[in-house]
Amino acid sequence: MSANKTDKIWRWLIALTLIFVFSIVLILLTSSHPEGTTTQQQIQSKNQALTTSAIIFLGLAVMINTYYTAKRVEALQTNALASEKNWELGIQNTKLSQDKLISERLMTAIAQLGHEKIETRIGAIYVLERVAEDFPQEYWTVIEVLTAFVRENAAFGEVEAQTEEDAPSTYISKYKNNEPRIQQLPLQVPEQAAAKIRRDIQAALTVIGRRNAQHDEEGKKLDLRNTNLRRAELLGANLQRADLRGCNFRGADLRGCNLSGANLEGAKLVGAMMFEASLFKANLLEASLQAANLNRADLSGANLRGANLFGVSLRGANLSGANLYKANLQQAILKLANLAGAKLFLANLQGAKLGKANLYHCGLIGANLQGANLNGASLVGANLNAAKLQQTEVLFADFTGASLTQADLSKANLMGANLHRVTFYEANLAHANLVGANLSEANFCDVKLAGAILTGVKNLYSQQISMAVGDRTTRLPDNLEIPIHWRQSS
Repeated sequence: MSANKTDKIWRWLIALTLIFVFSIVLILLTSSHPEGTTTQQQIQSKNQALTTSAIIFLGLAVMINTYYTAKRVEALQTNALASEKNWELGIQNTKLSQDKLISERLMTAIAQLGHEKIETRIGAIYVLERVAEDFPQEYWTVIEVLTAFVRENAAFGEVEAQTEEDAPSTYISKYKNNEPRIQQLPLQVPEQAAAKIRRDIQAALTVIGRRNAQHDEEGKKLDLRNTNLRRAELLGANLQRADLRGCNFRGADLRGCNLSGANLEGAKLVGAMMFEASLFKANLLEASLQAANLNRADLSGANLRGANLFGVSLRGANLSGANLYKANLQQAILKLANLAGAKLFLANLQGAKLGKANLYHCGLIGANLQGANLNGASLVGANLNAAKLQQTEVLFADFTGASLTQADLSKANLMGANLHRVTFYEANLAHANLVGANLSEANFCDVKLAGAILTGVKNLYSQQISMAVGDRTTRLPDNLEIPIHWRQSS
């Protein structure tokens, strides 16, 4: 209740008091006993006067009580407002104290990242992790500090030059332009001989790798570009959508690592252990993955254009929809791999092992599959136009509906293969082995069959053979005769 309202009540009480006094005087005057009144009338008059007086006193008491009640309510409201202001001030002071504490802990930890002792630097890294956990508003600041620490201290050339593991840090001292890149070592060089990553850098990577990606700021990414993370241990680390262009992960442990959507353009992953790693829609443009272990890894939708996958192990890996244009997959192990819908145009698959691989509707135009092993592979609807399959093992593979126009299958072993509705237009099957193959509705128009072995094939008819180009060296089933034009040409 406001002060104005209280004053108004007070004025009303004064007025009522005056009315009360006036009423008493009036009652006394009216209660006087004129001559001629009886005793009974006098008693009734006095009783009425007393009753009226009692009612007036009671009303006055109620009004006085109302006044004091209003005053008490006003006092309580005043105290409540004061308490509310004190509470707000307390919250503000607490927030200021918290902000001050956070700033002090951050600044102290950041300063210790440049300490000469590695133990102090490692301690500072874990302090920063605790700050990020306790104060989510500082989470991304901590992540950026740690990534900057790694970039500065694991730059190319610095890790190899660092002979002492406990050497002083150079955290955010200066950034180098035109950093020299180390040359790729031969595959036969043992990883044990390579310099091991510094312990404080490993600690920073561990903290970064186990971060909660849900707290990442929108539009922000981990920035570890052009860092030398050779032989780093990142088992199960979360590096999704990270910028890892030009990184050196040679011999690194990336088993179960989440690299989905990461940018690994030009990265070096030679000999890296990436078993069951997630590289969904990752960018591996022209990356080096020689002899890496990617068994059961998820590379679906990944960009591996021009990547070097020489001798890589991709057993049971998922490469569905991946872009492997002009990729080098020489001697790669792709047994049981899923390559459905993958683009392998002009890819080099010489000597690759693709036994029981899924190449459903795979694009292999111009791919080099010389000496590759495709035994039991599924090539249903695959496009192998102009592909090179010389001396390739394709036993019991399924080529249903595939296109092998102008493909070179000379000396290939297609024993027991399912070639139903395959288009062999102008393909070269010279000296190929097709024993037991299913050739129903296969298109042999202008196909070279010189020296090919077709004994024991299934569903081959004279109409198909008449369109092909063979000679007396072509071995046909007993139920088919050599076409006349073959004899004339020979």
